Amino acid sequence: MLKSHLLRCMALLSMSLVFAGAASADNYSFTGTFTTDDQLQEFLFTIGSSTSFTAVTLSYAGGINQAGTTIPEGGFDPYLAIFNSIGTLVAVDDDGTGFVPTDPTTGAASDSYLSYSTFAAGTYTLVLSQTYNEPYGPTFADGYSETGIPDYTAASFGCSSGYFCDPASTTNRTGNWAVDIDNVRSASEFGEGTTTPEPESILLFGSGITGLMILLWRSRFKAAYLAG
Repeated sequence: MLKSHLLRCMALLSMSLVFAGAASADNYSFTGTFTTDDQLQEFLFTIGSSTSFTAVTLSYAGGINQAGTTIPEGGFDPYLAIFNSIGTLVAVDDDGTGFVPTDPTTGAASDSYLSYSTFAAGTYTLVLSQTYNEPYGPTFADGYSETGIPDYTAASFGCSSGYFCDPASTTNRTGNWAVDIDNVRSASEFGEGTTTPEPESILLFGSGITGLMILLWRSRFKAAYLAG
């Protein structure tokens, strides 16, 4: 499997050398559903030059995303983390109180919000998880605290559904999530429950060399994780 993944990376590199080019900054909206508490969803994104940047969730309290879609409230309490191109943790946020709306049922402002007036150019990974499922250490390779415990919120907070128990209100929530990534050159989903991005999506991540480095790093990490 690792060999076939590397071959795919080489093919993508070859295509990127032909088609890669400059792209203006844009906003990207993603939605999906977790089925267990310990799931992660990754998003690869690229910033072409040092600029402002925002990543925000909308699924806890609801709202309208950058695509103009109305997102209903009721999703789980989210947590966002950003890792740079070599897997080092550079930013986290649990509750974006003061910057996100309040859920009408729980009264909590638990959506996550990361915003910077200046964020360095480069390729990054944004990781969505449920609150309390947080990075173990300073790198993505260190793993997440609740990996392998698919119902950790119910065990901790006592909700009846078995999953997605809200610590702020001890009420049942859904596995629905919504994430906006704003003012970036490109962004695409990658990770659990997500098909591998199509070549045209990957080609947007800066140069072909940068894209290849990220894919090779992911392959090595996943191979080591499975072996361990």
